[in-house]
Amino acid sequence: MKTEDIENRIAIYGLSSRLMIMEADKTFLESIHSDEAILEMFPNYRDWSKHKELSMDALKEKYYDVDFANLFLMHLVPYESFYTREDQMIESGGDNPVVSLYNALDFRAELDKVRVVSPDHIGVELEFMLMLCMALKKAHEAEDSEGIKEILEIQKGFLKDHLLEWAPMFLINMKKESQTPLYHDGAELVLEFLLSDYEYVIKELNSYCEN
Repeated sequence: MKTEDIENRIAIYGLSSRLMIMEADKTFLESIHSDEAILEMFPNYRDWSKHKELSMDALKEKYYDVDFANLFLMHLVPYESFYTREDQMIESGGDNPVVSLYNALDFRAELDKVRVVSPDHIGVELEFMLMLCMALKKAHEAEDSEGIKEILEIQKGFLKDHLLEWAPMFLINMKKESQTPLYHDGAELVLEFLLSDYEYVIKELNSYCEN
């Protein structure tokens, strides 16, 4: 396992979670523009002609905030329980299946500070993976093989049993419904990344189990 791979996973999970958990602010948009590697992941956004016509504040108010509200608050439902429950109800209480896992690993999502009503929101689940990747980095730096295997097992299970069970459906709809290249590219990025990251986790886990 390479430190660079862990750093890249931390960066993409952090970026993905922030994109989907609340409206983009100027700081977040500037972080995309200031990093060429990140900007490469948003090709349609990078080349959008509106950047030359309007300020970042104007783009946020006129386009990004509207698109975020359309995708995450009005027309689409970014919650796992909506996709996995037969009645399509959002489970916002303690019976939500992700809550026990969050609690077991001492992960607390500050829902009151973001645009989220339930802990199984896609942005929160991506943030949980971010937390796991940060824990993996610590285990890797400490050369803790057992800790690395344990965290990889949790990541594999969470991707398989939670994110990959429903997020691809949401992300496909998000890409189709998006009105700006920021969220169009973001949906495509996260969809491709989740699928490749699951393969990466399995590969790394197998290599540690063989040793």
